[in-house]
Amino acid sequence: MAAKNFGCRVVNRSKSPVVFMILFALLMFSMLADSIVSKISLESAAFNQKRDYQALQSPKVVRNIKRNVVFPLPLTVSTQNKIIRVDNEHGIGKFRRRRLPEYEIFTSDELTNKFHGRVLEFFNHGCEVHFFMTWIAKVGSFGRREIMAVESVFKAHPNGCLMILSRTMDSVQGYRILKPLLDRGFKVLAVAPDFPFLVKNTPAEAWLDDMKSGKKDPGEIPLAQNLSNLLRLAVLYKYGGVYLDTDFIVLRSFKGLKNTIGAQSIDVVSKNWTRLNNAVLVFDMNHPLVLKFIEEFALTFDGNKWGHNGPYMVSRVVRGVEGRAGYNFTILPPMAFYPVDWMKIGSFFKLPKDSAGWRWIEAKVWQLKRQTYGVHLWNKQSSKLMVEEGSVMGRLMAENCVLCKHVYSS
Repeated sequence: MAAKNFGCRVVNRSKSPVVFMILFALLMFSMLADSIVSKISLESAAFNQKRDYQALQSPKVVRNIKRNVVFPLPLTVSTQNKIIRVDNEHGIGKFRRRRLPEYEIFTSDELTNKFHGRVLEFFNHGCEVHFFMTWIAKVGSFGRREIMAVESVFKAHPNGCLMILSRTMDSVQGYRILKPLLDRGFKVLAVAPDFPFLVKNTPAEAWLDDMKSGKKDPGEIPLAQNLSNLLRLAVLYKYGGVYLDTDFIVLRSFKGLKNTIGAQSIDVVSKNWTRLNNAVLVFDMNHPLVLKFIEEFALTFDGNKWGHNGPYMVSRVVRGVEGRAGYNFTILPPMAFYPVDWMKIGSFFKLPKDSAGWRWIEAKVWQLKRQTYGVHLWNKQSSKLMVEEGSVMGRLMAENCVLCKHVYSS
């Protein structure tokens, strides 16, 4: 047994150098492999760092896109001439980088595909007057001033129906904003519009295609403003009714108005109108003048001139067709919808400084109640003005609200 054990020891010792060499080789291979991996990792990190640095140095396009909204057009950027190129199956269009339009309103989806049915259903409930507003902005921007405008509609028309054409307001948050009015039984609904459906078979259909494909420059004026100009025309042509801006306070019923547009200004000598405005429009379905407005919008669109596709556009068209057969409509004087000029709107928000000022307020409120359908607030000029209690607007808002909350902070 001892010999056998000894023999085993001899055999183990004889194999020891071989085992040692194998273990040494494995150790060296492991060290070499670690070195190679480490080098590769360092090179990769250096490459990534260089790429990240280059990305930080390269110009970027920042798009303010709402969460869960798909931007339908892929963008590529030319850094030399600061041109954004819009690529899609229709071809490549170019427009300046100054503003990136919110193209999601052009798309149709499951929600907008229900638009026509929702309109018919909503207005099929004994509506005294059909009202439309548009809201192409964030839902959080629909504030107290806009709510006051909505309230005034129902103060003068308890049995009226108001549809707000808005993708953002057609949401849970938008519903919460309107719920206090709904709880009181007023008929108001925010609906995401189907823009392609509304302009189909009108002169604006080609305009929309060009805008979507990038062939037409949206210009410097915010695209939302011009989309609202077109949207109000398209919905009135399709369904008929009353369109109101969201900065318009209604003072009396519109029930007796038909195919009406208002003058913003008149010549003091001749008393002829010098400019019309599209903040208030009252027209029947398929009215030829509204179709003419749509045609003029599409053919002469210029996104770089303020008012060109809005007040100036309706003024151009009416000046061209006034007196011609087939266009039956009424032009009301400025007192009807625009009793105060945009340059003087501030006087309606302030308290007087003396007794003469108080007498002026009393006389102005008395006049407005009897001669005016409503007051356009010219929000661009007045949005930051506080409504002072006792002022003209303070009096009008307090008397024409239904919820009557935050009247003096509107």
